[in-house]
Amino acid sequence: MFRRQFAALILLFTLLAPFAAFGQQPQGPQQPAPDPNDPIVRIKDEGMNRSQVMQTLSYLSDVIGPRLTASPNMKRACEWTRDTMTKWGLQNAHLEAWGPFGRGWSLKRFSAQVTDPQDFPLIAYPKAWSPGTSGPLSAEVVYFDAKNEEDMARFQGQLKGKIVMTAPMREVKARFEAPGTRRDEKNLLALANAPMPRPAGRGGFGGNRNPDFLAQAQFAAKKNQFFVDEGAALLVDSSRGDGGTIFVQSATVPQPFSPNAFGPNAPRRINPYDKDAPKIVPQMVVAVEHYNRIARMIQAGEKVKMEVNLAVEWQDQDLSGYNTVAEIPGSDPQLKDELVMLGGHMDSWHSGTGATDNGAGVAVGMEAVRIIQTLGLKPRRTIRIALWTGEEEGLLGSRAYVAQHFGRLETSTTAATPPAASDGATATPRRGGSDGNAVASPGPAPAPALIKMPEYDKLAGYFNLDNGTGKIRGVYLQGNESIAGLFRQWLAPFRDLGAETLSLSNTGGTDHLSFDGIGLPGFQFIQDEIEYDSRTHHSNMDVFDRIQADDMKQAATIMAAFVYNTAMRDDKLPRKSAPGR
Repeated sequence: MFRRQFAALILLFTLLAPFAAFGQQPQGPQQPAPDPNDPIVRIKDEGMNRSQVMQTLSYLSDVIGPRLTASPNMKRACEWTRDTMTKWGLQNAHLEAWGPFGRGWSLKRFSAQVTDPQDFPLIAYPKAWSPGTSGPLSAEVVYFDAKNEEDMARFQGQLKGKIVMTAPMREVKARFEAPGTRRDEKNLLALANAPMPRPAGRGGFGGNRNPDFLAQAQFAAKKNQFFVDEGAALLVDSSRGDGGTIFVQSATVPQPFSPNAFGPNAPRRINPYDKDAPKIVPQMVVAVEHYNRIARMIQAGEKVKMEVNLAVEWQDQDLSGYNTVAEIPGSDPQLKDELVMLGGHMDSWHSGTGATDNGAGVAVGMEAVRIIQTLGLKPRRTIRIALWTGEEEGLLGSRAYVAQHFGRLETSTTAATPPAASDGATATPRRGGSDGNAVASPGPAPAPALIKMPEYDKLAGYFNLDNGTGKIRGVYLQGNESIAGLFRQWLAPFRDLGAETLSLSNTGGTDHLSFDGIGLPGFQFIQDEIEYDSRTHHSNMDVFDRIQADDMKQAATIMAAFVYNTAMRDDKLPRKSAPGR
């Protein structure tokens, strides 16, 4: 039996040996070993093996902490990043003022708990720029579950001095899928096959024109005014998160509904940080599980009382915002006056420590310039890093910077340079129109004119990172098809790190739009989602422990390579057609 099996094995080996030998033949020419003197190889080695990106991010998020625009923490972060990059050897590190923005706000003390019919603490957080309660506030809780304007009538005369839960309960469903994800091949293929984006319509932010959405927005505006008119003592919203995660942003200022709130002829919106903002009701957000429990207790006939102690501090002596700027000077006499820029926004919301939004992008940008500086590379063009503020309120810092240095779309009949604020800061473009500075007027918006500033023709390109901690998977081309071949070459050394996708798609919501909006090459990298929208974005869980260290190293390395490659080209990056007249 054994002999027969052995003979069969010998025969099988004889038949398969030629195929096994064929499978071991090299497929095509062997790749040469990387040249250790190649700048991209050196960048990859420094970035992946001697990274300081996590140390930078830990100080920014753990030590300095949350960085609400115009707050003391924000100013400290601006100064610390300036001083740190100066120590690394960057030149011309400084703060550039923009504004006026408005008042700073700091949380000094906060507690919230149900005190009757039993005591239990609440998972809660106040909204940014909410006024305080002037000491502990103890009051009955009213569950405001009106579905429409007519339904509000039953609450007339019932809210004065009360703590008001502002909306109906929300069902909390079990999570059967992990909140953390990476882009799979199907998702990346869809991005790679995305069609050329349609040209944006005239007038900038049109807003959501869906009738149901507009009806909800109109009801919300009337409801917010109703709370003020009825004398509510404190407003409580339910968080859209679950599991103790609270998503919290800015306090709401009641104001008339406008269906064109962000369009070219939109009326000026009043923000809670405006120096002339009206007095508003204190506001906080409660975890949905606690919110729902209190609502059910009230529905069951219980009279629920809550005690909230909210102490805040306002800073109104300096109304400006500040961007941090630093440079690695160019070395080519013919190109050193041209610029390659990179950046990310440094401001954050206040319930976490701004680690994934967007301390990650700031640390990656800083690490990218540290890598280039540490290696002693000599870029032909000047590399300029800018760390923005005011992004969360509407890209305010980057839009002001771009308007001052590069240009803007002007919709008025005058084409003057951006006006200076009384303290010398660059006037801030506000939301509402293609140049963010439109005033309400009847009729359609005229075609804007592109007003170029001195550095418009000197910018080779801008690279931005602001989608959390996820590693880079490629680049959104913003419809700039002519640059695809170049970026594909630049991604080739990083295929082993998962970065190879190019998408014609536009992506929005962050500071590259300030450049792209006036025809300059501005790009945001495609990143893995990780837990960005599901857990950390604008939440109390936006903290250092949600950061993925290897992803950060990879992102900083690729950012450094793209910036260096742009700085070394004979030509600036290809541009799309310039907008405007």
